Amino acid sequence: MKIFVTRKIPEPGLKLLKKHHEIELNPHDRVLTKEEIIQGLKDKDGLLCLLTDPIDEEVINSEPKLKIIASYAVGYNNIDVEAATKRGIPVSNTPGVLTNATAEMAWALLFSVSRRIVEADKFTRAGKFKGWGPMLLHGQDITSKTLGVVGTGRIGTSFALKSKGFDMKVLYVDEKRNDLLEKELKAERVDFETLLKESDFISLHVPLIPDTHHLIGEKQLKMMKKTAVLINTSRGPVVDEQALIRALKEKWIFGAGLDVYEHEPEINDELKKLDNIVLQPHSASATFETRAKMAVMAAENMIAGLKGEIPPNCVNKEVFKKK
Repeated sequence: MKIFVTRKIPEPGLKLLKKHHEIELNPHDRVLTKEEIIQGLKDKDGLLCLLTDPIDEEVINSEPKLKIIASYAVGYNNIDVEAATKRGIPVSNTPGVLTNATAEMAWALLFSVSRRIVEADKFTRAGKFKGWGPMLLHGQDITSKTLGVVGTGRIGTSFALKSKGFDMKVLYVDEKRNDLLEKELKAERVDFETLLKESDFISLHVPLIPDTHHLIGEKQLKMMKKTAVLINTSRGPVVDEQALIRALKEKWIFGAGLDVYEHEPEINDELKKLDNIVLQPHSASATFETRAKMAVMAAENMIAGLKGEIPPNCVNKEVFKKK
C-alpha cells in the first residue's frame, strides 16, 4: 500500500515502513501547507503526519482510499478526530515513549529560569564577567521549595517524581487522585487557586482542550508569588501570552520557561526581548533515543492500521466497533 509521510522522521521508522509498504516522503525540511498535504495524500492509503500539520475534515475527506492517520506525536489536537471517526479512519499517536524526555525538559527549563542560566551565559560570553560579586545574578533556590504540577498524566507524574531528590513539597491539580504521587512524595491534591498561590514553581502538563485554553491568564498570574516560576511544555495556547508578557515585564512573577507557543511557530517579539524567560523551539522530546522510538511507534501504528487491525495506540477505537 502507499503511505504519505509529511516530513522526514528518524530512519528506524522509515526503514520499518519501507519494509512493508511504498512511501512518499515530503522532500522539503519544512511544514507543508494544507494544499500540499492534500496533493501528497492523493491515491494514498495511509497518512503519517506531525503535530504541525493541519489535518482537518477537508484533508481527511480529500482521499477516498485513506485508511489510517498515524501521528508522530502524543498530542493530536491538530487532527479532526471526529471527522476521521465519521469516515471510519483510525487515528493513532505516540504516547509514553516521550514521557521522560519531556519531563526532563521541564526540569531543564525550571533550573535555567530559576538560576538564570541563559542570562548568565550571555553575560559571560559578552565579556561582562569581571570576577565574583555578592550581588551578581541572584536566582531562586529549588531545594525544599513547593512544586505545583498542573495535570498528572504520564508526563506530569514523571516530572513530579523527579522532584524527590530536591526534597520538595508537591501540590497537584488533576481530575483524578494520583495515588503514586501521594505515596511516593506525599503530594497533596489541591484546588487550582491554592496551587497558584502556594507554589514556588508551576509546571503545566495538560492537553489542549476548550477547558484548558488560556488556563493561565492575567487573573492566574496575579495569584502567583512574585518569586514564582512558570513552565509550559504542554501546548502554547494553555497560556495567554499577552498576559504572560505583562507579568514578566511588570515582575508579577520571577520568570518563565516555554517550549511551546500560542501561535506556533511564530513567537511574539516581546517574549524574545525579555531576560526573565527561557525559550525552547518545541524540542522537549528531542533526544536521539526518544525521537527514534517515536518513529518506530508511528510506523507500527501505521502498519497495523493498514492491515485492518487496531493500531497499538489508537485514539478513536470506536471506529472498529462500527466495523
